[in-house]
Amino acid sequence: MSTFGALVEAPLWLAAAWLLPPQVIVLCETIGALLPLRKEKPPAAAARALRTAVLLPAHNEGAQIEQTVRALGSQLRVGDRLIVIADNCSDDTAALARSAGATEVIERDDSERRGKGFAIAFALAHLDADPPDVVVLLDADCQISAGGIAHLVGLAGSLHRPIQAEYLIRSPPAPDPVAVVSGLAVMIRNRVRPRGLHRFGLPCHLTGSGMAFPWKILRESPATGAELVEDLVMGIQMALDGHPPQFCPEVHVTSELPELRDAAMSQRRRWEHGQLHTLRTYFPRLILAGLRRGRLELVALGLDLMVPPLALLVMLQLGILLTSIATGATGLTSFGPAILAGCGFGLLTVAIGAAWVTFGRQVAPLRYALFIPFYVLWKVPLYVSLALRGKQRTWERTARRKVRP
Repeated sequence: MSTFGALVEAPLWLAAAWLLPPQVIVLCETIGALLPLRKEKPPAAAARALRTAVLLPAHNEGAQIEQTVRALGSQLRVGDRLIVIADNCSDDTAALARSAGATEVIERDDSERRGKGFAIAFALAHLDADPPDVVVLLDADCQISAGGIAHLVGLAGSLHRPIQAEYLIRSPPAPDPVAVVSGLAVMIRNRVRPRGLHRFGLPCHLTGSGMAFPWKILRESPATGAELVEDLVMGIQMALDGHPPQFCPEVHVTSELPELRDAAMSQRRRWEHGQLHTLRTYFPRLILAGLRRGRLELVALGLDLMVPPLALLVMLQLGILLTSIATGATGLTSFGPAILAGCGFGLLTVAIGAAWVTFGRQVAPLRYALFIPFYVLWKVPLYVSLALRGKQRTWERTARRKVRP
């Protein structure tokens, strides 16, 4: 091999080795998810005794806020509070929430500080005058399974730690294939991988909706208003403070992907730019803190955070694999990097396949496998914009469809 070939081969080895740990992590979490779950049964008496406040941040959600409030109202007990935060609304969200039966509607008008994190901070300050025992956070476009609020409250109160329900995003009624594959990727991220961590007795990351917190833990958590993924950062901060979130697979929270592809891309851009920024910022902190304090749960959260978005992981792995094959076939390098990259891609394929067989066939029937390459290509502009312009810096509301009668 020439000197030039050696110079080319070294970074290929490094890149293939760098991507191997995330793929091993996804496979291990998937294997854990296939094992029978250990169910936690919160004390029913404890749940009934806990004063609960359900917070519903809402920005221009007039099309669906009534339906959401009425559905949640059926799960509340006497003394529970359903508080809608009408955040920088220019529509009739506040009035509709009141008419639908929300216990309280608080309105916030601050065009400089926009986003769910700021809305939550505003609501917590409002609750200081009469704090509850447990706070449940739900997005305004979400539905929660029957009895879900009581279950989350009971777990949060009995375990004294944050609780994350299983949060999935459905495809719209008439989805395009890209939306279906996107739903599968979210299912692996929010159902399969947290289930695997839970089965191994490890904590999970917060995923945005269907979260329950003991009041003191939530109130003392650092503010995350400026973060694009405030829930993810909030859960990490709580774990570092000694309160790692626990997954609750018995409670299901669902919302719907935007129908418009531009809106879906805006949503994914915010999530994934925020996730990658959080990975760079908190991965070393979690690993170092876990090793220094002897806390396995922090190491586990750091390793889970190490996994980039699935489309990006597939994109990078394929790029390295094809490049290594090409350079090996021309004799410029050995086939060693191609073999290592092929092993990594095989591990990832096994993990995705096992997750699909067990959990994903209803989300994405087999025929949609043909559209996986198009889904990956659809994400390319997102990562190009991140590389060229840096992460998205401002929160943007995702355009949603109107509720159909």
